Amino acid sequence: MRDEGPGPILHALRCALGVRYFETEHLTPIKVRPLGTAPEADLTSSCNLNMTKYGVEISDHRPAVFFDRDGTLIEQVPYLIRPDQVRLLPGAADAVLTLRQAGYACVIATNQSAIGRGLMTEDDLQAVHREMCGQFAEQNVVFDAIYHCPTAPTVPDRSMIKDWNRKPGPGMLLKAAKELGLDLSRSWMIGDVLSDMLAGNNAGCHGAILVETGHGLRDDEFDVAQSFVKVENVVAAAQWILGEMRKYPMTKE
Repeated sequence: MRDEGPGPILHALRCALGVRYFETEHLTPIKVRPLGTAPEADLTSSCNLNMTKYGVEISDHRPAVFFDRDGTLIEQVPYLIRPDQVRLLPGAADAVLTLRQAGYACVIATNQSAIGRGLMTEDDLQAVHREMCGQFAEQNVVFDAIYHCPTAPTVPDRSMIKDWNRKPGPGMLLKAAKELGLDLSRSWMIGDVLSDMLAGNNAGCHGAILVETGHGLRDDEFDVAQSFVKVENVVAAAQWILGEMRKYPMTKE
């Protein structure tokens, strides 16, 4: 089921603990209420307060940084299915905050095959993401949106697209660009595996950065990954992006 929903600016405002989860092509969208509020709380009002507090200016056609989740922002756990398994990687919150302050929309795009494998439900994933967003919010960090694809892979090749939405397919990034009004040509992808890099490339992002805090590359993937930037962690990835931003300002002619 496709969510037409409100316009891109309102989508971008639904962030922090009121972050809205966007489904891939075959999922129903999920809204997560801020912790400590009644279910009928106005998510838009809550997020407007957050955006004002952190001084984030929302405009159409911003560049974005797309983040993989496990092994990039939080510790790599095989089939993370419980909130108590969520632990932010060192420096992850500072990296995201720095990029937001520089004007980038920050979006998570994550493959969640545990759902397709029957190891967790959509409600389980909602609980995990609520915990993750809560930990980031404790450090004054918010995300514009979280996209996930529940499909389990049918082939081991991380470079092969079998589902348009599952990375390396570009579906989640393209949907984010449409929903949030993003400029993919000035955007970046950060992740820990080849499929993350290829998703950014397939979506037309300016660049993709491989971090060393997750699964990493298989022996047969190093040649394919030579064209991508490789750094130690998400902190170094943010520094790389900001360095490129200083060389090539984000303003368009």
